[in-house]
Amino acid sequence: MFKHILIPTDGSPVAEKAVKAGIKLATEIGARVTGYYAVEAIQPRVYGEGYMMGSTTIAELEKRAMAVGKTYLAAMERQAKAAGVRFDRVCSTVATPYEGIVDTARKRKCDAIFMASHGRRGLAGLIMGSVTHKVLTHSKVPVIVYR
Repeated sequence: MFKHILIPTDGSPVAEKAVKAGIKLATEIGARVTGYYAVEAIQPRVYGEGYMMGSTTIAELEKRAMAVGKTYLAAMERQAKAAGVRFDRVCSTVATPYEGIVDTARKRKCDAIFMASHGRRGLAGLIMGSVTHKVLTHSKVPVIVYR
């Protein structure tokens, strides 16, 4: 069975349910867990009359997002430790969350990804896209989708 499971989170209530379920699965099968949080890199854009967000502002926003991610991962770690599951954490700045998830699973040699599905369908799913769908199509390891 699986020995090392990557559990990504975005901190949402749906992701929190998946974190709990993923840690429970890891407990039952004796796997270790790597928690993951993706900070999406902020792309500079031109606003209004040529105003562009400065690199200092972008760096500060990314720093704050990284702090939020570390808070979510610390909560995951507490849950894992309470369940007796070995836990590592990764928080990284990436172009897109799905690339970060797939890349982290590869680099950390995870043999499964356990993640939530937000269940967007129809127009919302088409416009917003689905990180879960992109992970499913790009991952080389099994992806367990929790609903």
